[in-house]
Amino acid sequence: MATTHYQQQLQYAGISRQSATPHYRARAAAAVARSANVSAAITITDPNSLSKNGNSSTTNGDGGAIDRAATGTDKGTGNDVNAQPWKILDLGGIGLKNLSRELFGYSFLTALYVNHNNLHHLSPEISRLRNLTILDASGNKLTSVPPELGLLCNLQELLLVDNGLVTLPPEMGMLFQLDVLALEGNPLNESLKTLLHQEGTSAVIMYLRENCPVPLPPSEREWVMLEDNSAPTATGSDTFTVFCYNILAEKYATPQMYGYTPSWALAWEYRKELILQEILAYSADIVCLQELESGQYEDYFKDQMKQQGDYDGVFWPKSRAKTMPEKDRRTVDGCAILFKASKFNLIDKHLVEFNHLALQRPDFRQTDDIFNRVMTKDNIAVIAFLQHKETQNRVVVSNTHIHWDPIFKDVKLVQVAMLMDELDKLSTQWAALPLPGSDLVQHQSSSALGGNGGKLPTLICGDFNSEPNSGVYEFLTKGAVAQGHDDFGDHAYGTYTTEGLSHKMTLRSSYSHVNELPFTNYTPSYVAVIDYIFYSASHLSVLGLLGGVEKEYMGRCVGIPNAHFPSDHIPILSEFKNQNGGGSGGSGGGVGGGYGNTGGGRRPQSSSSLGVNNGSGR
Repeated sequence: MATTHYQQQLQYAGISRQSATPHYRARAAAAVARSANVSAAITITDPNSLSKNGNSSTTNGDGGAIDRAATGTDKGTGNDVNAQPWKILDLGGIGLKNLSRELFGYSFLTALYVNHNNLHHLSPEISRLRNLTILDASGNKLTSVPPELGLLCNLQELLLVDNGLVTLPPEMGMLFQLDVLALEGNPLNESLKTLLHQEGTSAVIMYLRENCPVPLPPSEREWVMLEDNSAPTATGSDTFTVFCYNILAEKYATPQMYGYTPSWALAWEYRKELILQEILAYSADIVCLQELESGQYEDYFKDQMKQQGDYDGVFWPKSRAKTMPEKDRRTVDGCAILFKASKFNLIDKHLVEFNHLALQRPDFRQTDDIFNRVMTKDNIAVIAFLQHKETQNRVVVSNTHIHWDPIFKDVKLVQVAMLMDELDKLSTQWAALPLPGSDLVQHQSSSALGGNGGKLPTLICGDFNSEPNSGVYEFLTKGAVAQGHDDFGDHAYGTYTTEGLSHKMTLRSSYSHVNELPFTNYTPSYVAVIDYIFYSASHLSVLGLLGGVEKEYMGRCVGIPNAHFPSDHIPILSEFKNQNGGGSGGSGGGVGGGYGNTGGGRRPQSSSSLGVNNGSGR
């Protein structure tokens, strides 16, 4: 008895074989538009001249495609997808032997029909058409398809009926959104054919994904020197390193969210080892982690970081943990600040619960938006006041994870504004504390004790879920946003929205020196910079940065996590020195021994250089 999956294969094969005439789908769409007595959605004209310079490989013939004059755009530019009045191209049934390279510049296409031609191969450049949801290459002479087809992760229908395919590249396992894989009429190997007929498309894709060989890891991330930290002014006592990483909590790493990741690479037992080795390999003086679950911190990271890296730490979970039984509390994620115990003492620590802080402001309690938008989010910040054991220099370190949803830009701005208010209060309080064993306040320069730069050297790290063009970034780096800022929308938050926001620190993102990285968060649907290490520029300067991930590697990658990256974020790392002689001391000239001198600079060791995650360990 035929299964429903086999019946689906026969159904799509039948539809495909009926569409062998030139431009079948374009003609059908025009006929439907005429019968409905409405204007055709696309203008039907000569489809065959993809290139004005005569380089097109298509043949002449009548039929339908898109009128260039009607679009008002040049061919192959790939400009604004939403500005394109057409996104479907039918080149079916016209005897094509090759596809023009210019076609692959049509990045706005959502459907491409090249069925019933004489194609013997598909170019790997088809991977440039990242917006495709439908690709029909049925009725050709294909004996293979390129592995790059797996990069078209938006595909929902892939029709390859009546070709010469015996097997499929395992890279197609990344097509996690594929609903239909039509392969009837191909001499498929028996195992694939049986799996497709009995369990369907999703089972085939899963099989390919789970059995895809692990590719070579990317090259080590380069160390970008901004200043010569071998100069006499940059002593070991004046320099220190800061590492910031959203590690992707176990409960958020689901197959539904990360369907492109093999199950073994998504498993927490695999990822936690990579995360730990990544942190230890860079051996930073100060480590800020987000999305660390309470149970994972208590049972694994706290002890491992102490035993293998000499780290002490401060950790708090999100506010909801207070209302939960112990079993549920252990799965609540939070923020941790870890520091080298051989270098720093913890003077004080502080938890910032944004929803609790909001209730303490009388002007906030008068607005519905506080209760409906801010109070329902339990994001936190953790603040630690550290003192260097050798120099007695001090530094304030903040680590936060701001609300994620882009609809709540106003909430992000409010949360960061409350954090800055708290930091201002704490900085005033902590700057007045005497040194251990002394009644005297630590000596600092006048600029370190007040003025525009704030009272203490300060680092504000975290996942801010805000891009460099956001109100959050503007507020932190410019010191103010107006009361009518777009990110506030029409919401009311007391004086924040009637008077605007301001703070006293002179903050800068450490990566602003290189115009930020290309990304810190990388998934099929979202690629952006949202993680930062902000620093008080009146006290600190940046010596160097951990560079971005190899571009060529990412070009072959749908998204992370994967075998080499255990989170959907990448870590960031910066090295600082004190400008004023006051503040935090550090690592004795580098990232805790994790650097090797190359060309006068310091380069961090990545996990790949330590033999970590070379594709052999699942």
